[in-house]
Amino acid sequence: MQVKTLVVMPAYNEAANIGNTIRKARQANPDVDIAVVDDGSMDDTAAIATQAGATVLPLPINLGYGGALQTGFMYAEANGYDEVVQLDSDGQHEPACINDLLTALRDDGMDIVIGSRFMGTGDYKAPPARAAGMALMRWLTRVTTGKKITDPTSGFQALNRRAICLYASDVYPSDYPDADVLIMVQRAGLRVGEIPVQMYQREAGVSMHSGLIKPIWYMFKMLLSIGLTMLRKPPAVSRSG
Repeated sequence: MQVKTLVVMPAYNEAANIGNTIRKARQANPDVDIAVVDDGSMDDTAAIATQAGATVLPLPINLGYGGALQTGFMYAEANGYDEVVQLDSDGQHEPACINDLLTALRDDGMDIVIGSRFMGTGDYKAPPARAAGMALMRWLTRVTTGKKITDPTSGFQALNRRAICLYASDVYPSDYPDADVLIMVQRAGLRVGEIPVQMYQREAGVSMHSGLIKPIWYMFKMLLSIGLTMLRKPPAVSRSG
């Protein structure tokens, strides 16, 4: 039976990047479907994504990164997809690495495979403040789960049906799904792996972590979410998804 694979791309005002990212993903992976979740963009993101051949899931208002991603997971679950690759629409993720993520997902018996920018591939360097936040997330993930994840804030991931169903449920955070989600899924018994991937610096547009206030707010909410995740009972996960 043929495996159905969907690439989910959350997008907010990514007209400068979205078309090229879709074309690269299609060229490297002609057998996958691509869904762009347009998170209330005020530019031509939706029109350019449609012209590039993606299915566009338009949101009437801006839900934020987590809400947009979950829309993609809900679409994948409702339409019977076996695998999802989440890929940022800003051009920072190398679409050619999608095949590496899917191979690891299938061959290594994982439920989730994270693409890490810190495992020897490429020369990605985060700004000092963001690098410090990533280091803190790595430490918290290891302390709370006992598993070393080099890039717990990576948005480049592949998921199987079990993980898709969990992410489509109401336990998934609506704003910043990051290290807190990885902690949640590992406590729930899902198998999480990691492989090296190539990532690039953003060339156009504005990051959701730009400025001074947004990173501080992100870190506050992430620490709060991790604390609540540890207090809650781990979610139940179906064996088959």
